[in-house]
Amino acid sequence: MQYDPIQDEDEVFDEFRWATIYRKAQQKKIADAFRLFHAEGIEPVLFKGWAISRSYPEMVSRISSDIDLAVPSKHFREAERIRTSSAGRKLVIDLHNEFSRHDSLDWATLFARCEQLELDGEPVRILSAEDHLRVVCVHWLIDGGQYREKLWDIYYLVANRPKTFNWQMCLDEVEPKRRRWIVCAIGLASKYFGLDLRDTPIADAAETLPKWLTACVEREWASDSKLEPLDISLRDPRKLILQIRKRTAPNPIASTVDVGGSFDASLRIHYQLRSFSKRGLASIRRSMSYNRPQRETDDRSHISD
Repeated sequence: MQYDPIQDEDEVFDEFRWATIYRKAQQKKIADAFRLFHAEGIEPVLFKGWAISRSYPEMVSRISSDIDLAVPSKHFREAERIRTSSAGRKLVIDLHNEFSRHDSLDWATLFARCEQLELDGEPVRILSAEDHLRVVCVHWLIDGGQYREKLWDIYYLVANRPKTFNWQMCLDEVEPKRRRWIVCAIGLASKYFGLDLRDTPIADAAETLPKWLTACVEREWASDSKLEPLDISLRDPRKLILQIRKRTAPNPIASTVDVGGSFDASLRIHYQLRSFSKRGLASIRRSMSYNRPQRETDDRSHISD
């Protein structure tokens, strides 16, 4: 939710009060989640969601629906058991196997640089400001730049970064292509939301954006169709067809990141083809092989309700 200056003051206050209550409730859930994992000797790392909201201004709420936790690969199976337990399901945990999809630095490095804080009496680890910004940028790009409002996450992580923020640590410890992804994501926040980058080493980020990238995000923002899991579209043939079409012409941003491509390459098609063969076909096959008898049983059960 972004602050709208023309809103009625009472309405703004009500939203702020509700967001404050929600944020405190979310903090308690996060503490409860860490207690569950700590009891089993697992030390997770919190990112996205509430961790991002700490950078938002007090009068601007940032609501998260789940708790994003990353755990080391050696503990992932046990962590998944905890997540799916009766206590874990109540907390709505989105579990990640390290940060392999979001970052190229190893788990040990990211873990060692984590910030430690306390919520509801429980110690909690979150990514360092530098690593978190990089991870959040890549996460936004993995979604293909579909969600314009989530670009505010990047805006506030940069605008309200700690005074000790180390740009070299954020940008220069990853490979050049990934560095370029991060700079472009920040550049988009500067171009479209006016993020001030004058006191950063990437002050010209908005001016160096590839034309295909800005065209892609503007097209995505203008579209009513967003990429969703195919499974949830199975009951709606029209919606299913739209989702399959989005996968057969994969988002250029998501495809480039998916296969580790360059934002400055002259063409996207080879990245899109590789990404489609890697993920798109598998996704479509999974949905087409959905258990039909089970679906019919589900349908009858739904009718009887």
